[in-house]
Amino acid sequence: MPTLTWLTREADIRLAQKAPYRLLESVPELSYGEQQTENMLIQGDNLDALKALLPYYAGRVKCIYIDPPYNTKSAFEHYDDNLEHSQWLSLIYPRLELLREFLSEDGSIWVSIDDNEGHYLKVIMDEIFGRKNFVANALWQKRTSPDARLGLGAAHDHILVYGKSPDMMKMNKLSLTEAQAANYKNPDNDSRGAWVSTDFTAQGWRPNQMYKIIAPSGTKYEPPGGRCWANIESEFHRLNSDGRIWFGKHGKARPRVKSFLSEAQGVSAWTWWPNTEVGHNQESKKEINSLFGTDEAFDTPKPERLIKRIFGIATNPGDLVLDSFLGSGTTCAVAHKMGRKYIGIEMGEHAVTHCVPRLKKVIDGEQGGISKAVNWQGGGGFRFYRLGDAVFDETGKINSSIRFSTLAAHIWFCEAKAPLGRQADSPLLGVHNETAYYLLFNGILGDKRPAGGNVLTSRVLKDLPPFEGPKVIYGETTRLGAERLRFEGITFKQIPYDIKAR
Repeated sequence: MPTLTWLTREADIRLAQKAPYRLLESVPELSYGEQQTENMLIQGDNLDALKALLPYYAGRVKCIYIDPPYNTKSAFEHYDDNLEHSQWLSLIYPRLELLREFLSEDGSIWVSIDDNEGHYLKVIMDEIFGRKNFVANALWQKRTSPDARLGLGAAHDHILVYGKSPDMMKMNKLSLTEAQAANYKNPDNDSRGAWVSTDFTAQGWRPNQMYKIIAPSGTKYEPPGGRCWANIESEFHRLNSDGRIWFGKHGKARPRVKSFLSEAQGVSAWTWWPNTEVGHNQESKKEINSLFGTDEAFDTPKPERLIKRIFGIATNPGDLVLDSFLGSGTTCAVAHKMGRKYIGIEMGEHAVTHCVPRLKKVIDGEQGGISKAVNWQGGGGFRFYRLGDAVFDETGKINSSIRFSTLAAHIWFCEAKAPLGRQADSPLLGVHNETAYYLLFNGILGDKRPAGGNVLTSRVLKDLPPFEGPKVIYGETTRLGAERLRFEGITFKQIPYDIKAR
């Protein structure tokens, strides 16, 4: 498969692997609402933040939406959107590489971009996510009229969509709009209520779908040239006997199928998203101005209706969504109102000046954006975090502030390639592929000395939770000889040297 090459590519594609594994430190004074919420707002470099989250959330995110810098050679107050092309590529590649690991098997990633980098982004995402996993390129009509300053102005942005395993993805249908629902009528006073009719033909030629239909008026119909009836004859008769075939007001028109409003499951989405359905730039500016005032408004927000469209297609209530280029916080605000769990990451100071106050207003029940459409009444909460120290220092030693549960989560992810899913409180971390994994660290066995129980001895081995089978034990050192380890089925790994720091 073709790949994109740039000056610093070889170094850039290793950045995700080299990013340090850092702690996430809770900031209670910036958190808000329910204390037990799973919603997270993180301030810090998104590459490091993603690396810190990976042991806990790999494979668990249903939908990722990101709106990275467009590299438009314009100056924005809140972030640098004037990156040289190769710098932009070095920014986006390692972050997409990490984001891929967060997607659940039925999950999807949606990336907003314009024509400045959109086609390069497509090639990179083909490489990282797999060309076969490309789902669609949705076009969002972001303007309401042409830009009079330009001879040929851009009217749309791209939203590139990839799935982790597209065969497992289930795209939700869109709810009918008021205009769409208004198309349903009931000219024959059907007891089932209002309906619309659709064509009863299909493209192609199939022998068992080429029969003759006689309308109530006696008019005979055969499929038009190049087409056949939509169903076999027995299915037509079933629909007709159920009153679901419409031959027109006078019973002599070509047959059509009735679809009732009461049975409508919504409409399938397609890739053209007009601003009348999902909002536009002026709408998003009004939303942000109403939240922060014109002096403190964010430069390039997305309308809440646009993010609602994405989450409506790709997620259900309770699903986890992630945005690692959070900007002014639109993604988290919409996720909160729609009953999705979320993780938002933003490097700049507007994580505090914009995202925090915006989400507080959401929790307090603000009625802007999509609030009325989803009947938002307030509630919930979020926890605020900042990036802390790296797990390993410059010499490769474990940072003295690291807790047992933090190191346990990191080791389990390195071994099992999956999040631990709980806070570790036992030296037995779990069993993976019929092998038990143990960690001896910071007195987990109850010894009050800082290094107590970190050395594998016969007594420590006796005190470990039992497991009949092969074992991998991490510890400071071992007093058991090679023959004893072999007899016990133990592979011993020394802290910190045998722990993957990257």
